[in-house]
Amino acid sequence: MSGETIVQGVVIEASVDIGTEELCRACAVREEWLVALVAEGVVEPRGGSPEAWRFSGDSLRRVRIVRRLQSDLGINLAGAALALELIEENARLRRRLQVIKRGDDEEPYP
Repeated sequence: MSGETIVQGVVIEASVDIGTEELCRACAVREEWLVALVAEGVVEPRGGSPEAWRFSGDSLRRVRIVRRLQSDLGINLAGAALALELIEENARLRRRLQVIKRGDDEEPYP
């Protein structure tokens, strides 16, 4: 294998339930940091305590983005949360623009 890299991954559906420990392991973060994300409103688990929390597959994506924003850009948690909101709004607007360009203006803007 000269110069080839094999990458393996798992596709996580938005409807998948992930526990706190699984999410921390998948994102290589500490539970305390995840608790701070919940307090900041970045992710919204179901369940009453960190031990009982269940997260959606979308939470995995959001946690990874915030972690990357913090590590790559050195911004604080509140700044990373705001940047995430702006990234997601940009994506929504781009999808909406594509719908308009196709002439299929039936899709409501969320």
